[in-house]
Amino acid sequence: MKIKIKNKGSVLLIVVFTIVLLTAFVVGMLQINSEQIQIMKNEIFTAQAKAIAEAGIAYAFSQLRSSCSLPASFSNNLGDGPGSGSYTVTATGTRPSITVISTGTSAQNFTSKVEADITVGSTSPCKIRINKLKVNQ
Repeated sequence: MKIKIKNKGSVLLIVVFTIVLLTAFVVGMLQINSEQIQIMKNEIFTAQAKAIAEAGIAYAFSQLRSSCSLPASFSNNLGDGPGSGSYTVTATGTRPSITVISTGTSAQNFTSKVEADITVGSTSPCKIRINKLKVNQ
């Protein structure tokens, strides 16, 4: 007794189609994962730039607190390495009302800006009151 197989190639066609579908699914998942990794890196670099800008503001406040004066602008390079970058600080206005703007740049060229409208006391060590603090505006 012989069994006749009419659709010899149909099983092969189904297997090839299944492999193509699974490959497309895996490639799509890899693409999504690589995009998520890039988004995480961007968030990290942006947070680094913000921390660097905040470091510039903190340094300006320490200078104001100790000497009650601040140069019109100054900058600092934080060196090489994973957390490296630089900030530039500018101060406008006359005491007691001063606006201090710090722009931080990460090593990957992401930037962040912190602006503080402050009131500075008249006796050393000078008291600093932050009237308004703006981040990335």
